[in-house]
Amino acid sequence: MFATGWFSESPDHGGPLMVVAQGVPESVEDVIGALTRAPVEQLDDLFPSLVEALWDDGAGTDLTLPATRALMERVDVADAARMPHIAVLLGLLAEVGPPLGAEVTASLTADAGRFIALWRSASAGRPLSLSLTYLLAHLPDERARVLAAATDAGIDADDRSRLDRALQRLDPARPVIGRAFPSPAAWDLDDAERAFDRTWIDALTPGEVKRHWDNDTETVLGHLGAKAYWAVRNGAAPVPVDADSVPARTPRAPAGGADVLRRHAAAFRCPRCSGALGFSGGAARCAGCATGYALDGGILDLTSELGEAADRGADLLFRLAGIATMGFFYEARARPNFLRLAGSNWGGLVTPALEDAYIAGHVRPAAGPVLDLAAGAGRWTSVLAGAVGADRVIALDLALPMLTALRGRLPEIPAVVSNARRLPFGDGELGAVLCWNALQAFPADAAAAVAEVGRCLRPGGTFTVLTYRDSPDPVYRYFVRRHHFPQHADGLRLFAPGEIDAWLDGAGLEVRDRWEPGTFTILTAERPAA
Repeated sequence: MFATGWFSESPDHGGPLMVVAQGVPESVEDVIGALTRAPVEQLDDLFPSLVEALWDDGAGTDLTLPATRALMERVDVADAARMPHIAVLLGLLAEVGPPLGAEVTASLTADAGRFIALWRSASAGRPLSLSLTYLLAHLPDERARVLAAATDAGIDADDRSRLDRALQRLDPARPVIGRAFPSPAAWDLDDAERAFDRTWIDALTPGEVKRHWDNDTETVLGHLGAKAYWAVRNGAAPVPVDADSVPARTPRAPAGGADVLRRHAAAFRCPRCSGALGFSGGAARCAGCATGYALDGGILDLTSELGEAADRGADLLFRLAGIATMGFFYEARARPNFLRLAGSNWGGLVTPALEDAYIAGHVRPAAGPVLDLAAGAGRWTSVLAGAVGADRVIALDLALPMLTALRGRLPEIPAVVSNARRLPFGDGELGAVLCWNALQAFPADAAAAVAEVGRCLRPGGTFTVLTYRDSPDPVYRYFVRRHHFPQHADGLRLFAPGEIDAWLDGAGLEVRDRWEPGTFTILTAERPAA
């Protein structure tokens, strides 16, 4: 697999290392020899093939248990430069399915004292400390000892809360679930938010509670693992999260606001029949089917008709989005941490300033309104408005609290509550579309959304996107997929290589610029002029 090959050392002698083959090691001796005797500078190249011998995307192999036992016998002689790789590998093996994972965990628990002592002496925030934090998060029977050592280990508040949550046992009587990402410590809940949690949690069946609990456990372990693995593979400490600017915690949309929508009236179409919409007072009404839609505070709600309320009681995503403080939480906590995880951006290569510059430099609208698709709380809408003029911008999102935050921030920008499957605009009515850090948030509708952008763009109009693609590294991809969100309940799935390009091609859009640092996909496509 790698040009350097991998190394084998007989356990019966301390003889010289030999390059025995290239590819996946076939024996315990090969794995242990490579991990404990190969030159440290070659471990990164060797590591994927060593992992593949013992671990298959979360499942064990015939070598898993014997290699774990042999490795545990050699931990004391492994130097600190090798231990980060060893700790990540042991953590992965503790997560394989039963019965292998339970046996690995039992072996780790029996020797927990050695790992805790090493953790206490490691430099906080560095690869060894982070990898041992990830490893120790698998030992709930050692919860008291691990948490007592956490202060000496110097781990930060977010990682401590992830560690604390990973080591907890489920209390079915009072479960705390749904607040795992980016860390339990990131959720500063008020009384209304705690009451909201109790309402939806109390309505769950015991089986649903267990499923949510297990998903949260996987999420915190996945985040500890991704952070540690990046640090180990890069030999560096992750940079601190850049929270950037954030909206008010409890935003208020400005009153009125119909005029900011009326100036774009010609572009809008009814989501029910595609008829033209007219704006009057506190409503928009279709000239074709006479359906009315509420308009309040400069926000047009196209998800339900006047006099009706959409029944979303069973949809956790919508209920979570209904929390008034979600705009603040998303900007201050969730978004910067998601960029690190999904974009492999732990080193801070992609900064908010670079994002601003890309938007300002690549959105090139034709005539017509400019849409911020899935605008969220408006951080990038403000950049878009600065680039093309606020009087041209329309913000669209499915979460009303996000748009309330956006309108409080940018009262000159009109907002629309709508989904991306069918954009409420006529053919060729939009001058440009921005979809920044959002396409992955509606994976089931992403292909349809790209097709809709192609339909709505005028010739010469641009489509500018920031989203993410799957890592080619199976270990990092595994850690990402351990994260569970309401729209990714079965695990976070990012886009496959070539997937977005196929959608763009089908929508009649041609890529004009592409930048792919880490696992980001940042591009600008254009509908060619006739």
